[in-house]
Amino acid sequence: METKTSNEYNQVIGRCKDLFRKKTLDYGTAWRILRLSSITDQIFIKAQRIRSIQEKGSQKIDDPIVDEFVGIVNYCIIALVQNSLKDEERTEIPYAELEPLYDQWADATRGLLENKNHDYGEAWRDMRVSSMTDIILMKLYRVKQIEDNHGKTIVSEGVEANYQDMINYSVFCLIKLGYHE
Repeated sequence: METKTSNEYNQVIGRCKDLFRKKTLDYGTAWRILRLSSITDQIFIKAQRIRSIQEKGSQKIDDPIVDEFVGIVNYCIIALVQNSLKDEERTEIPYAELEPLYDQWADATRGLLENKNHDYGEAWRDMRVSSMTDIILMKLYRVKQIEDNHGKTIVSEGVEANYQDMINYSVFCLIKLGYHE
C-alpha cells in the first residue's frame, strides 16, 4: 500500500534521478575522481548556502534553494554509490550501470524513511524547513568527524546511515517546498 508520503517521496526522487541522468549524460562520471570527503564537502557547501539564504532572507545568486536540496539528494546518492564502488577502478561508468545503483540506494533510503515514519508518526510534517536544514548540517559534521576518524566509530552509525538521513531530510524539505507537484 502506497502512502501519501511514499507517493510524494517517489515523485521527488524521480525528479532528482532525472536530473542525475541528464547530468551523467552531459558530464559522464567525473565525480568518480572525488574522494568521499570531497563529496561530503560538496554537500556541505549546498547545505551551508541554504542556511545562509534562510538566515539572510535574501540571495544574490538566482539558483533556488530547491535546487540545492536536489543537489544534496544526488550528492548523497553519489557518495553511497562511490563508497560501494571503492574497489572499482574505472572513472567512467555508463549510466546504464549506475541506474540500478541509484535505484538500490533510493529504495533502501525509502525503506529507512518508512520505518522511521512508522515509529515517529511523520513528525517531519510539523517541522520547519530551517530545522531540517540544521539537522542536515549536523549530519554533515558527524560524517566529517567519522571521515576524520578514518571511518571508525565506537557506538555511532557509520557514514551510510548519515547520508541516507540527509537524503530523507532533503526529500522532506522538497515535499514541504512543493517540489513533488
